[in-house]
Amino acid sequence: MQHGRCLCGAVEWTVDGPLERMTHCHCARCRKAHGTPFATYAFTPAAALRMRGAEHVTRYASSPGFVRGFCSVCGSVVPSAEVNGQLEIPIGSLTTDPDARPEAHIFVGSKQPWYEITDGLPQYATFEPGDDAPVLDPLPQPPPTAAGHPRGSCLCGAVRFVLDGEPLLARNCHCSRCRLARSAAHAANLVAPHDAIRVTHGADQIASYKIPDAQFFRQTFCRICGGKAPRHDAGRGIAIAPLGIFDDDPGTYPDIHMYVASRAPWFAITDALPQHPAGVPFR
Repeated sequence: MQHGRCLCGAVEWTVDGPLERMTHCHCARCRKAHGTPFATYAFTPAAALRMRGAEHVTRYASSPGFVRGFCSVCGSVVPSAEVNGQLEIPIGSLTTDPDARPEAHIFVGSKQPWYEITDGLPQYATFEPGDDAPVLDPLPQPPPTAAGHPRGSCLCGAVRFVLDGEPLLARNCHCSRCRLARSAAHAANLVAPHDAIRVTHGADQIASYKIPDAQFFRQTFCRICGGKAPRHDAGRGIAIAPLGIFDDDPGTYPDIHMYVASRAPWFAITDALPQHPAGVPFR
C-alpha cells in the first residue's frame, strides 16, 4: 500500500493497488501545475484510492475531459485526473517508496530547452507509442513585454509576471518539503533580487501557505488552477520563482542539487551538477 499527502496534511490518501506506467512528463500543463521542469505520474485503478480531506481539494479542468486537483490550503497537486477508470497519481507526493520506477520521458517536444535529460530512459515527443490520447494545442502565451523581459504565468494564465532584473542563482532542491509542495521529484527555483520579479496580473489570485514551524518555507500558487506562482520575501530582499512556470528562457539555470540526502528513492540524479547533502546558503 502506498501513502501520499499534500504539504500541509489537509489532504491525505492511500493507494491499495499497483502503480503502473510511471513516466516523467514535460508538457507545459504539468510544468505549470507543479512549477518544475517535469512531473512524474503513474496510473492505478481509480477504485484503489482512499482519500481523506477531499473537501479541501479544488479541481481545475486544464483541458477538455482532464481535471487536475490541488489542495486549496497549500497548493500541492493531489490525485484527481481519471482516464478510462485509471487514476493518475503524482509520485512526488508519496511518503512511501513505490513499487515502480520511471519508464520514460513523455512530451519532450515541449520540454524546457535548458533542461537536459541524462538518465537514458526512452524519450517520446508526445505520448508513449500505443497511447491514443489526443495531443492538445500549446497553452496560450502571455502578451510580450515591451522590453522583451522573460515572462512567466500560472496554468490558467490568471497570474502573470516578468523578470525585470538579473537573477542571483537557480537551484534544484530535493528536500521533503519541496517534494511535497511541488508533488514532484524535486523543486527547481530561480532566486532574484526582491524587485526583479514583478507580478503584472492576478496578484489578488495568489494564495500563500507557510509551514508553521518553518523559518522561510512558503508555497504560493494560483487559487484558480493551483499553478505555482512567484513569491516575495521582503525580509531577505529576494523573490523566488519556480522555473517550471517560465514562458521564456530565464537565462539562469540550476547549478547544484541540494538536500540530496532527502532525495526521492525512485528518482536518480544522473547529470553532472554538484550534489550537496543539505542546504547551501545563497548569500
